[in-house]
Parts: sequence; structure tokens; C-alpha cells
Amino acid sequence: MSSVVVEREVQVEAHVEADNVNSTCEMVEVMRKVENLFHLAMDDDPDVRKNVCRALVMLLDAHISSLIPHMHNIIEYMMIRTQDPDENVALEACEFWLSLAEHPICKEALKPHLPKLIPILVRGMKYSEIDIILLKGDVEEDESVPDRSEDIKPRFHKSRHTIRHEPMENGGSGGEEFADDESDDGLDDDSSLSDWNLRKCSAAALDVLANVFREEMLPVILPILKETLFHQEWEIRESGILALGAIAEGCMNGMTQHLPELIPYLISCLQHKKALVRSITCWTLSRYCHWAVVLPDHTFLKPLMYELLKCVLDSNKRVQEAACSAFATLEEEACTELVPYLADILKTLVFAFKKYQAKNLLILYDAIGTLADSVGNYLNKEEYIQMLMPPLIEKWNILKDEDKDLFPLLECLSSVATALQSGFLPYCSPVYQRCVSLVEQTLNQTMAHAQNPGQFEAADKDFMIVSLDLLSGLAEGLNGHVGQLVQQSNIMQLLYQAMQDPMPEVRQSSFALLGDLTKACFQYVAPCISEFMPILGQNLNPELISVCNNATWAIGEISVKLGPEMRVYINLVLTDLIFIINKPNTPKTLLENTGVSHFEIFETTRRRTRRSVGFAT
Repeated sequence: MSSVVVEREVQVEAHVEADNVNSTCEMVEVMRKVENLFHLAMDDDPDVRKNVCRALVMLLDAHISSLIPHMHNIIEYMMIRTQDPDENVALEACEFWLSLAEHPICKEALKPHLPKLIPILVRGMKYSEIDIILLKGDVEEDESVPDRSEDIKPRFHKSRHTIRHEPMENGGSGGEEFADDESDDGLDDDSSLSDWNLRKCSAAALDVLANVFREEMLPVILPILKETLFHQEWEIRESGILALGAIAEGCMNGMTQHLPELIPYLISCLQHKKALVRSITCWTLSRYCHWAVVLPDHTFLKPLMYELLKCVLDSNKRVQEAACSAFATLEEEACTELVPYLADILKTLVFAFKKYQAKNLLILYDAIGTLADSVGNYLNKEEYIQMLMPPLIEKWNILKDEDKDLFPLLECLSSVATALQSGFLPYCSPVYQRCVSLVEQTLNQTMAHAQNPGQFEAADKDFMIVSLDLLSGLAEGLNGHVGQLVQQSNIMQLLYQAMQDPMPEVRQSSFALLGDLTKACFQYVAPCISEFMPILGQNLNPELISVCNNATWAIGEISVKLGPEMRVYINLVLTDLIFIINKPNTPKTLLENTGVSHFEIFETTRRRTRRSVGFAT
């Protein structure tokens, strides 16, 4: 049967939804199609085999009950196909393990097959000869080679200061590190390779299965790691280091006893002669660095930190990227534990400005911003300020308003301004004025486009969002000192417009800035409250969690400042706040902010009522 016929089978399977199989006849039809797929399973045509695998994955997602009677044979078949000489077939088969991991039957169905499956996945994580050629894996020093524009992925603004009252807890399901372009820095994200390939899919499958089986996987994976991590062939050793990183989240409890030996070994691999080994080691160490942070006396933290800093200044751009990303993760985990080493950290990061090409500069900004977030006002020392600010201001002066490389720099400065507090005062005026100008330019272009879309392009609102966030950072860091800047600008009028923007991210950042300005210089916010409160009330929609959260937080800050005068606005917000509190499954952060705002409003009403009652008697 031709691949065209199988494509038709695939299209049929895609429409076999679980809720559509309502009759015995339809179930029989599904089973017939499964039998047809089995007849095609060993076809010589790789396109046929690929489409059989795709159809089985579709059936697994759409109607798993039709596959359960055949699950043992399907798993055996998919293990064979995951090793198919045609990588397209192998990739399609490997997707099966990702899909199966999402189903409750996964553990029971796969457990007998783990001793065969796990080695297959680890072998799939090894670079092929073609991969190495495309990745220029034989090139060890390329730091002086300028980046091509196509090498730099489109970048979108990531807010640092706009989720107010955010708890310090993180969660995540397995596989994210390989599916999310922002976090797969240890993997081959080179434009020469497919964004999604067998190596990444195999690593993602190992990750999700580690989250399913947890410590039960260790008797299978540990002997494989022992063999691969110390293998003479660097390609196999590299795949072992990747596998070690892939199981970190799921198997952490069981791996802890092995880390006193593994972490020093990994640190030594940061000096390996092959850049691809050094880069993947950075990523794997980032997956385990929280273990090193909590140990006393910085036994592992200190050597890990210093060796990563050496890699930050590596002569290979891929290693620079992986090391800088790993160091940002270490900063998040270690926080103020890094304070004793701030001078050395800043020397390294500042020196990197002289070495990095365009792509890695973006990651360097993130590492500096994360450092500021992590150590806070410990950064506010004249010695540190004189090291850090000159290269940032130099970049600030070079970049034009329409340059998108401004985004990561503004994000970075937002964190730095918050951390430096009064230490940022010498730099605040030009930064503030430029941010206000960017907001105004974006609003004007948005209005011009709305009135005449044929003549004016739509505005890139990321410029406005990132500027609002930096203004929030200035207000939070400078506190009352920002008042004079606010007084001399039209930021309140601009904020009034931004708070009504149709784009949720703009409103989210606007409400965050409103809350920060309320705390820092309420005397300039107060005259606008009667215009702002109805807009805040209209945004208490828990379907847009981040917008609602920041609107709620701003209401709470305004309530604190207004006191009894808040009573005139109660009807605009109280009903919605009560609804949010009583709504099932409301996120914790939103509940906390809503509870605080509700309490502040209740207190102002109660105080007023008591005074009224007292006066009446």
C-alpha cells in the first residue's frame, strides 16, 4: 500500500475522537483501522512506516482504549521504530513516548519495557556525524565571528516587575526544558539543525518518563550513565551528560546520594577540549545547581560558580551561551549566597561585554538582570556601581529607540534600578525621560494606525511594555526620589491611555506601574484616582489572571493611601473582589492580592462607619 493511502488513514484517525465513538459499529471500525495499521507496520517504504507511527500516536491521544489490547506489541514496535535508520521515522516513533507519558496507563504499560527503552532513548541523544558537521562541532574558537541576523531568534519581552506579590514557588511538568526555546540552552538550538529532532525528542522523552517513574528508573539508568559518562568517545560521553541532565527533575531524590561524586566530575568536564561537551555540561549542572546551593560552607557552590564563570568567558560562542544561561539559573537558586563573590562575578560579566557577539549579549543582559534580582540592594555599593553601570550606559547610548535590542537592555536596567535603589540616582533622569518618550511614541503610533492603517504601521507595543516595566523598576528602587521626575512629565496622562489599551500585557504593566507610583509618590497619583478607579474595576476579570492580579494589587495600594476616602469607590470594585475570592481554583497570588485589597477596603469602610455611629449617638 502506498504512503498516500496511509496518509488517508492518518487523516481518518485524526478524526477518531473519544467522544465520537458512540456505538459498537464505530468501535469495530476503529479496531479495523488499528489492524490495518499493523499490516503496514513493517513496510519497506519509510514514509509508510512514518505515517503508521503518526497514526498510532494520534490514536493514542484520541482513543487510547482501542490500543490497550495491543499495547505490548505496539510498545515493542515503537521501540524498533525509534531506532529506525530513517531519522524522520525514528522521530515520529519517539513522539509516542511523550504522548504515552501523559496517560495514567503509562507506568503499568511501560515498566516491563524500561530496560530496553531507556538505552534506546539514550542512544538517540547522541550527535550524529551530520549533526556535528552542521553544528560546526570541530570549531572550538569562534568568539570573534560576528553573528548572522538569522542566527538570532526573534525575542519577546519577558516581564520582570509586572506580576505583583508573586510567591517564590515554581512548578513544572517534565519535558518543558526541551519543548521551550527559552530553556533548552544546553541543547542544539543552532539554526543549522531542525528546531525539533531525534536528539531533543529522545531527551524530552527521558525527562517525562523520569517524572513518571522517578526513583524506579534509577536501576535502569544508572548503569547506562556509568558507561556513557566515562566513555572514551566524546560523542557518547556528551550524550550521557545530556541524559544525566534530563533525569534531574524526576529522579532528584534518588540521585542526591550520587551527586557528591557526580558534581565534581561534571565541573571537571567544563574543561573538556570539545566545546559541545563543555556546553552540555553547563546545562546539566544548571539542572542540579540547587543541590549545591543548600550545602554548608559552599563546598560545591564555590568551585561550581568559578568554573562556570570561566566558561562565561570561553572562546566558543556556544559555550558562552550555555554558561551564561546556567549562571543565571545558579543566581536564581543561590540568591544572597553569592554576595561574598559579587566583585568576581561582576568583573567576569562586565568583561564579557568586550567578548560577546550580538546573540550572546542578549543572554548576558539576562544574567546581569537576574543577578540584580537575586542579590537586591547588596549591589548598591559604589565599587559595584562603577563596574556595572558604564558598559550598560554605553549600550544604552548606542541603541536607537526603534532597535529591538533595546528590550533586553531595558529589562536588565529595570532589575538593576530596583536593586541599586538610591545608587541609581545619577542615571535615573535620562533613563526615565527615554522610557516616557518610548511610551508616548508607541501610543501616538497606535492612534495614528487606528485612524489611518494604510499610511501608518501598527506599533510594536513591546517597546511600551518594556518601558512601563523599567519605570516600575525606577519607582520601586528610587521610591520618593522618583516624584520630581513624575511631576515634570506627562506620565499620568500616558498611563491613563495605556491602562485602556486592548492588549492585556500593556494593561498588566500599566497597573503595575500605577501601584508602584502610588507607593512612591502618591501626591502625583491622587488627582487622577477618580479617572483610574473605574478602569481598575473593569479589569477585575480573573480570566486574565496577570491583568486582574495587578489591577487588584494597585487597588490595594490605593486603598492604603486613600484611607477613609476610598469609600466613594467601593461600589466600583467590591463586588468583583468578593467574586474573585469565592471563585473556585483562583490562583494563590490573585487570592492573596484580592484578600489584601478586600481587607483594606473593608477597614476603610469600618473606620468610617464607626465614626458615623459615634457621631450619631
